[in-house]
Amino acid sequence: MFINIDLPNTIYNIELTNSADGIDMSTQTHSSSNNKAIVALAALLGCSILLGLSINLAKIAIGEGIAALPFLTLSLAGASLILFVLSSLKNQHPPRNISAIKYYFISAFFSVAGSNLIFFSAVAHVGVSFVALTISLPPLLTYVAALLLGMESYSRWRAAGVAFALGGTSVLVVAKWSAPDSDQFWILLTLLGPILLAAGNIYRTTHWPKGAQAEALAPGMLLAATITLMIAGITVPSMSLSVTLDSSTIALLLFQSVVFAGQFLLLFILQKIGGPVFLSLIGAVSAAFGIPFAVILLGEPMLAAVIPSGVLIMVGIICMMKGQSQTAYA
Repeated sequence: MFINIDLPNTIYNIELTNSADGIDMSTQTHSSSNNKAIVALAALLGCSILLGLSINLAKIAIGEGIAALPFLTLSLAGASLILFVLSSLKNQHPPRNISAIKYYFISAFFSVAGSNLIFFSAVAHVGVSFVALTISLPPLLTYVAALLLGMESYSRWRAAGVAFALGGTSVLVVAKWSAPDSDQFWILLTLLGPILLAAGNIYRTTHWPKGAQAEALAPGMLLAATITLMIAGITVPSMSLSVTLDSSTIALLLFQSVVFAGQFLLLFILQKIGGPVFLSLIGAVSAAFGIPFAVILLGEPMLAAVIPSGVLIMVGIICMMKGQSQTAYA
């Protein structure tokens, strides 16, 4: 016999079964989709703000004479240490089997090491505003890939959303490309970053280790990214991990480590709740925070194309969220 009790925001399904040993009662509690939507939105905003801040910190570091590779590597090392401590305090240790280790390194390459090394290096050549807005491209790539893989059903709202986001980014790329002082090599290289992010979104969803918690996976991925970048710095002749550690450098590294720890912890939480396409909105939302940071705090000139591009991207976000609200959360 089943008894359904509806309370605000919570549904309890109670099953009563007669047996030789008496009555066996099992209770399952399911959070409503509204609660999950609120958590997903909070994680999206938090992760986006930290991502926008992270890109600005990268430009500050380069302005201080710190190369992108050592700044990224040491920051990730600090962030992984923070997350390992947090996961240990919660008794949620990262899985250490072969499958999990493979997951860490592949996720790290796409979502952390490769993409962030491109973005951190590019800010000195194309500016924070351009990098921040190009990170909004993954919704299109992720949605198309998820659709082809059968992970997402077709939605006119989502399709319209990614179309607006792509249109907004295209406006910016064309304006940047045609500028007299444009660095076209770095424009093209920067556009490779969103492709890596989209691939990482799909991979992390399709290969999520069974039964693993977000808090346990994030430190493993960041440690794998740190190791990957260290190997690159040691083996690639044109790369170097050398850095002068003075007080300002240490302060920047500590700040970036905390930002990374929060950013990737929220990323995994959002991945689990919202799915890969909703996750990809991080890039577009982060631009709304990253660009004002760059203009107000760093004095970076804002491209004229940023406003129409930003409007189109925000319309895309609204459409994507409308489509997401019509889909049950995992």
